[in-house]
Amino acid sequence: MPQAPQDRVRAWDPGVAGIREVLHASWADHSYPAHTHDAWTLLIVDDGFIGYDVDRHRDRADAGVGVTLLPPHVTHDGHPLTSNGFRKRVVYLEESVLPERLIGPCVDSPLVLDSSLRQSVSALDDALSAADRSAAESHLALVAEALRWHLAGRPEAARTCATRRAWIARQARDVLDADPVGAPSVEELATLLGVSPAYLIRCFTREFAIPPHRYVTGRRLDLARRRLLDGEPAAAVAVATGFYDQAHFHRHFRRLLRTSPGSFRASMS
Repeated sequence: MPQAPQDRVRAWDPGVAGIREVLHASWADHSYPAHTHDAWTLLIVDDGFIGYDVDRHRDRADAGVGVTLLPPHVTHDGHPLTSNGFRKRVVYLEESVLPERLIGPCVDSPLVLDSSLRQSVSALDDALSAADRSAAESHLALVAEALRWHLAGRPEAARTCATRRAWIARQARDVLDADPVGAPSVEELATLLGVSPAYLIRCFTREFAIPPHRYVTGRRLDLARRRLLDGEPAAAVAVATGFYDQAHFHRHFRRLLRTSPGSFRASMS
């Protein structure tokens, strides 16, 4: 018999535009009262089953099934449906991330049954947990686009010429290659090219098999390796090659080479 999770709550402001708060919660036996938020509540359940009412509509969120989106300024509550409690991850999105006209459809159908979207939300949460802002911004763009598509009734996407998609991807790569350290954000780059961030990410990934934020990270790691082999200290290299801080630099460097920047530098002696 599965054991009920221990009560645990972790919450933080990730410092990413469009995201108000991140909440991880495990509750063995907790029913929270009716309340509202001035943000979109995007959640996935990892263990257990949650019952809730949204504007007097009864619904549920089950572990491993879809994504639940609760709209701003609409009353909702929550309670475990079994004695084993539940564990959930929540990302609170600023109101501006989704248009107000989608509140009604969201009230009617808060559960979005899309396994691909669920994976994207989980990837967004992982990036926020790792304080990887570039990755979080990219995942947020894709998640927001998918939510808009679902809530708008899944309109048929307009066909776009493959040649144009490739052109957009290559133009984006040229901009990133010109200055990997000072590279624009995905949103800034999309504005420069006259497309949406989510569309830019899809074009780039289709053309180069990697999203723009990971491409930039790879280019920055190349620059960092050269500077380390020139004898520069790791702390200085982290700043000089565009990483947020030394911890961010170490994490990506170790993920690529399974060694620390300091050890890599020392290996040349």
